[in-house]
Amino acid sequence: MARIHFPKDFVWGTATASYQIEGAYQEDGRGLSIWDTFSHTPGKVVNNDNGNVACDSYHRYEEDVALLKKLGVKAYRFSIAWPRIFPNGTGEVNEKGLAYYTKVVDALLAAGIEPCVTLYHWDLPQALQDKGGWDNRDTIQAFVKYAEVIFKAFDGKIKQWITFNETWCVSFLSNYIGAHAPGNTDLQLAVNVAHHCMVAHGEAVKIFRELGVQGEIGTTHNLSWLEPYSTSPEDQAAAHRHRAYTNEWFMEPTFKGSYPQFMVDWFKSKGAEVPVLPGDMETISQKIDFIGVNYYSGGFGRYKKDEGLFDCEQVQLGFDKTYMDWNVYPDGLYKVLSWVHEEYGDTPIYITENGACYEDTLTAENKVHDVLRTAYYRKHFIQCERLIESGVPLKGYFAWSLLDNFEWAEGYLKRFGIVYTNYETLERHPKDSYYFIQDVIRNNGFEA
Repeated sequence: MARIHFPKDFVWGTATASYQIEGAYQEDGRGLSIWDTFSHTPGKVVNNDNGNVACDSYHRYEEDVALLKKLGVKAYRFSIAWPRIFPNGTGEVNEKGLAYYTKVVDALLAAGIEPCVTLYHWDLPQALQDKGGWDNRDTIQAFVKYAEVIFKAFDGKIKQWITFNETWCVSFLSNYIGAHAPGNTDLQLAVNVAHHCMVAHGEAVKIFRELGVQGEIGTTHNLSWLEPYSTSPEDQAAAHRHRAYTNEWFMEPTFKGSYPQFMVDWFKSKGAEVPVLPGDMETISQKIDFIGVNYYSGGFGRYKKDEGLFDCEQVQLGFDKTYMDWNVYPDGLYKVLSWVHEEYGDTPIYITENGACYEDTLTAENKVHDVLRTAYYRKHFIQCERLIESGVPLKGYFAWSLLDNFEWAEGYLKRFGIVYTNYETLERHPKDSYYFIQDVIRNNGFEA
């Protein structure tokens, strides 16, 4: 039996996001976010669920830190809710919001856990959306001011910073596909939003450097891996376009200061142009200390005229599926991170999210035997070791998610947690996957 092992300094962690777990949506001066508006709009979220209470982590953060400590993680990735700091997006700082995150950070540090903070995990203040949101370049400066306040408040306490989580979701999923807040369906708008978010990222990196903040800063992109179904030029090109939609469109500007020209041309053929102003690309490509990658799935695609935006249809090859109907494709993790390393060099990589959604049953003994989720983690951990053995600078892994939580447009129907949340009592119950990961962390490996 093969032994899977990891370097001694490998960072094991788990992750959450503010709107998904905190609740307390009207407490201590918090303003409304676009997700409050979206989830309170009938028909936008499964069962008309919302994040008003969520996991109530705003009041139960100490319980959650205790779960993290018991798990044995070195780091915890969470996000700060912009509307808690600036209820109207700009203006006066809400000191009660800062005080809450100070308590969370201090509790983590006291438990020996490093906080890894995401500045923007989708909860844009509604007041800014009312002025155009990320389509309005003024939002860039509002974000930079918000970031500056957070950098100054937590300099020395937080050593790892992520500017944005999944800019593809913020832009295309939310403003072209329309599945997430604010729910628009406009390709040009989505292209604008993607570009402005990336400029905001670059401006935040600039201010981080100017302030001399301790620690490291990067960003997180959600990458997937779509293989061409055949060697035909049509299939190769179709799969590449679809892959570039989530991958190159965001990675090329981040690392090389340019958009892939074939994608610029393709979007232009669909009526959308990138709103680049002088200096934008230099700003976007500010040197970062690490890149975060969220990976969940992949598959195979082939050419089919007028199929979606890219003339590409996905072909099912008998993959196992999660409850999200996503392919279980561990080899895709190896392929996509190998590609990142080959294409963009030796920048350290963290898997900032990876995990699986399955239907969970809480037993009478308050146990959850999530065999499929545990197997999912096991398979992806093996790919992590393959990557490290292959020379890819993979430095850490954050499991998604610590808790079952508000799963965006899926509401509370879909569970990703390694800890079961009873939404009636808000009690937490570690699942078998939690104990598996605990054991992996304790031994820095496992028998495959």
